[in-house]
Amino acid sequence: MSPRSVIPIDQTWEFRQADKEHSKFLPVAQFPTNVHLDLLHHGLIPDPFIGKNELDVQWIGEAQWTYKTTFKGARVPENGKAVLAFDGLDTFATVKLNGSTILETDNMFIPERVDVTSLLKEEDNELVIDFDSAYLRGWKLVEKYPDHKWGCWNGDNSRLAVRKAQYHWGWDWGPTLLTCGPWRPINLEIFESRLADLNVESTVSENLKSADIKVTAEVEGKADKVRFDISLDGKQVASETVQASSGKATASFNLENPSLWYPIRYGKQPLYQVKATLIAGDSEEDEMGKRIGLRRAELIQRPLKDQPGKSFFFQVNNIPLYCGGSDWIPADNFIPRISKERYYDWIKLVADGNQFMIRVWGGGIYEEQAFYDACDELGVLVWQDFMFGCGNYPAWPELLESIQREAYENVKLLRHHPSIVIWAGNNEDYQYQESASLTYKYEDKDADNWLQTDFPARYIYEKILPDVCSELIPSTYYHPGSPWGDGVDTHDPTVGDIHQWNVWHGTQEKWQNFDKLGGRFVSEFGMQAFPNVKTIDAYLPLGKNDPDRYPQSSTVDFHNKADGHERRIALYLVENMRYGPDPLEQFVYATQLMQGECLASAYRLWKRQWKGPGREYCGGALVWQINDCWPVTSWSIADYYLRPKMAYFTVKREMAPVSIGITRTEHRHPKDRYTRVNVDVSTKVEVWGSNLTLEDLEVDCLVRAWDVETGEQTFNEIVASKITLPENRSTEMDAREVPVIAGGGKDQDKRTVVAAYLIDRRDGKQIARYVNWPEPLKYLHLQKPKELKVVLSEDGTAVEISAEVPIKGLVVETPEDDEVVFEDNLVDIVPNEMVRIGVKGATKETKLEARYLGML
Repeated sequence: MSPRSVIPIDQTWEFRQADKEHSKFLPVAQFPTNVHLDLLHHGLIPDPFIGKNELDVQWIGEAQWTYKTTFKGARVPENGKAVLAFDGLDTFATVKLNGSTILETDNMFIPERVDVTSLLKEEDNELVIDFDSAYLRGWKLVEKYPDHKWGCWNGDNSRLAVRKAQYHWGWDWGPTLLTCGPWRPINLEIFESRLADLNVESTVSENLKSADIKVTAEVEGKADKVRFDISLDGKQVASETVQASSGKATASFNLENPSLWYPIRYGKQPLYQVKATLIAGDSEEDEMGKRIGLRRAELIQRPLKDQPGKSFFFQVNNIPLYCGGSDWIPADNFIPRISKERYYDWIKLVADGNQFMIRVWGGGIYEEQAFYDACDELGVLVWQDFMFGCGNYPAWPELLESIQREAYENVKLLRHHPSIVIWAGNNEDYQYQESASLTYKYEDKDADNWLQTDFPARYIYEKILPDVCSELIPSTYYHPGSPWGDGVDTHDPTVGDIHQWNVWHGTQEKWQNFDKLGGRFVSEFGMQAFPNVKTIDAYLPLGKNDPDRYPQSSTVDFHNKADGHERRIALYLVENMRYGPDPLEQFVYATQLMQGECLASAYRLWKRQWKGPGREYCGGALVWQINDCWPVTSWSIADYYLRPKMAYFTVKREMAPVSIGITRTEHRHPKDRYTRVNVDVSTKVEVWGSNLTLEDLEVDCLVRAWDVETGEQTFNEIVASKITLPENRSTEMDAREVPVIAGGGKDQDKRTVVAAYLIDRRDGKQIARYVNWPEPLKYLHLQKPKELKVVLSEDGTAVEISAEVPIKGLVVETPEDDEVVFEDNLVDIVPNEMVRIGVKGATKETKLEARYLGML
């Protein structure tokens, strides 16, 4: 027998517009590819990311396109097969080999395999793929099913009928760019026998002392022996050779004292290599490998002490986790050009930002293996949505069959990744159901009934998808949707997860009230900010010299897809700070300060509600969103070019292993029952510490205060001495009136900045710091420092900052150098204190600039 051979079909591809007369074939830009990348490569369209060029390329999504190549075949053994494997075709494709139609597809997410043994030639073979317009086909399907109650947020109804990345229709952060093409690899396989699948099921004992591993290989062909090898760091751990029966071979292993996989910060990420080798006689016919991590992963939902509802938090290897993290959208509108290295850089950015979890949002794609590999390697947990979002999806029989295949294939592709700890059925489809008053009777458990209602997609989320997960990944939690909780209103904060959009959307609450807007797990919340000025200059057609280089320009507005963004950004800016539109750099700074303050407030206040066993009132917060798919003003905390916005750093500080928080509360005490005049008013500060480490800490809590206008210190005391911060929870430490100078005059609390510090009793070092300011910031008479120092340290590893007056939101910038990387930024400065920001890539020649609130 001959070993299986895999021949990539990735050379000599050409494309052309199929519905245009005399259109010539041209070489593709790369492979895999899509039509926009190929047109861009030949200069046939302008870059859709520049200016308003998006409008000029809409015709592409309504045209038909053909891709073709020729490739040499191979001799197929007498008892062998030749199979063309298509990992992904986007979306409505008709495939012909040597003139014969071999495949028709209508689902971007399903990999296909076609037996071409009878058609393959040993010499030249022609492979042709015709792609139809997904947009137009979608509308034809909408017309075909007029009885369905079509409706959605973002894009248009045609997307609901098409199994294609939904963000291609445009979203409130991304452009409308309807792609098509062979977006994932195509291979020719020649074999007599092959390994069709390798599945590894592992169970770690409750005491973490042992792991049971069951490995199953699916075998196609006559070879009937499989050797399983398990290794760690190149050293073999276990091996067994077994006979295949009925197309399957299974072996079970028990590992004592296994090396366990942990989320970042809580341990290492050892990855075992599990390899299957298919054997026929003395010949090795095929091999397949998976990298796995051994861990116990659980979602804990149980009654709480003192509050209604249930908890919702993740526990890995018996460690309860406060999951601070982000939501993820595709990193580009043109997926084939996202490199493995770029995926790694994005996940490294997440991990370096003290984030434990990333949620793959349901309007994009089941991500590339490189994305999950990076999460496995770096210890970032993954919340994985199925690809449905913000609409009322139809459920005709053929579509349900396609969705079932889609779910089955993608769960099989991804189930070995230890980082994936939950699968969710959709993004906000239950919220759409509520908003459109669609029928949802949770107590009705007859699945066939659901198909007869005006919300038939319930059958997808509560029948098809959980059945697939139960069969393929029984130990991974399935959640019907995000948000969702036991069939109750999706805004109920006491059960399941919620999306908290009453800051920005909804009732447009003040972010200072986030403590009243929490839930058991907040899987979306956010605030917009402009991207880095360099990113704006990159999308303006004339860069720094563009006449539209100002915040409210037509082009800058075009690069913000959120409805009402002008009013919402203006509202939150005007509520909180003084700002001006000019220069552009200062407006960008103001929006990034706004976003940074907002998101930090949410993390700080919700983490305060992580109170320990039985009191996990909030189990995590995922900010919408970590990334962008093009250069844009959005809710992201790092822009398309991986340039962090200032909120990235404020989130990083709030999710540090140890942090400290302060909040101010006003207390009014009328001296008479009905008076509005004779009222005593006091403002208190409450101080708490959050210890996310796994050891108790003994600390001192130091509180200092200064007058914002004079820089005079008004307080400097240890307010809590030798206090214990128990492991993995937040602990209240102090409450007192804002410390002001006696006789200092009326409303002195409104001009007093208060800082709190945690001092480790073991070595006397400061381990946490937070500076609290009177709000809104716009009322403060901030002073410009006369003695501001922003200098590179002698060893070049840090920027040292100090000033004689309090400074709010100081940003260190290197406008001329993109290679300098700061480990922190947007810091608050108080008198007689030096703040050090770690830096990489800076030299004595590096020009450092500072920007802060009230600077202009």
